[in-house]
Amino acid sequence: MQSLLDGIYSEIKPLLGQGKVADYIPALAKVDPHQFGIAICSNNGEITEVGDANKPFSIQSISKVFNLVLAMNHYDDSLWQRVGCEPSGLPFNSLVQLEYENGIPRNPFINAGALLISDIVQSRFASPQVAMRDFLRTLSGNAEIHSNPEVADSEYAHRDRNAAMAYLMRDYNNFDNEVEEVLQNYFFNCAMEMSCVDLARAINFLANRGYSSIAEKQILSADQTRQVNALLATSGMYDEAGSFALKVGLPGKSGVGGGIVAVVPGRFSICVFSPALNKVGNSLLGVAALESLSKRISWSVY
Repeated sequence: MQSLLDGIYSEIKPLLGQGKVADYIPALAKVDPHQFGIAICSNNGEITEVGDANKPFSIQSISKVFNLVLAMNHYDDSLWQRVGCEPSGLPFNSLVQLEYENGIPRNPFINAGALLISDIVQSRFASPQVAMRDFLRTLSGNAEIHSNPEVADSEYAHRDRNAAMAYLMRDYNNFDNEVEEVLQNYFFNCAMEMSCVDLARAINFLANRGYSSIAEKQILSADQTRQVNALLATSGMYDEAGSFALKVGLPGKSGVGGGIVAVVPGRFSICVFSPALNKVGNSLLGVAALESLSKRISWSVY
């Protein structure tokens, strides 16, 4: 496994410098784009890594996966009456689609859906921020994981479109809590900082029928795990979900901080990090590395 990652690192490293960091979030505009790391976690918790795999970064939309799992742990299938499970086909922050579909987001991974899940989680926890932080610390085995207040404040200061989505859902009676409080919790989650090693460990339960060997407990049922992986496969990569399925063939979720997590059901979890993004907002080198990995080893689920 180490020789495999070393080979991918050598293949991908010349691409460093291509792409563009997420400069529409001021705090992320300052991130050094010349970073690249990979970590793979086996279902018994063993880590193989290369490059900047221990460098913490802003997980951004990868947090949507863990927030969804928190909600699924405390609500039954009635959850899916408030948020859909279909691919969007439109930009992840579309207001048009949300209004057309009467305030019910297409899936939990577009921004409207993630805000809706944050609203649901806020109804369950007295302190949603502590719940998310502690959940990630448990799943990763790293008690030092925290949210970066500078990044969270930067995103909150540019919250207008996300606020518009939340207020629109509230107008359709599909939002229960105070919008500004939910937005603060949502951006707190996005600003969580984790490394590739942290995330590969934290997401591993999705490769292991819902059981986390790091936390040593069942996180989701096997059926719930199948549901989350199906959503990742169809809706986890913004407007690149189809291309990612074709070229990589694994359930995955990206974030504009430059991270991508992917799942090889029954075997491994993967996290790739490189902050420079392609035109649809996914890590340019991250997608390239996972495509190379898929070509070298037949891990595609299709």
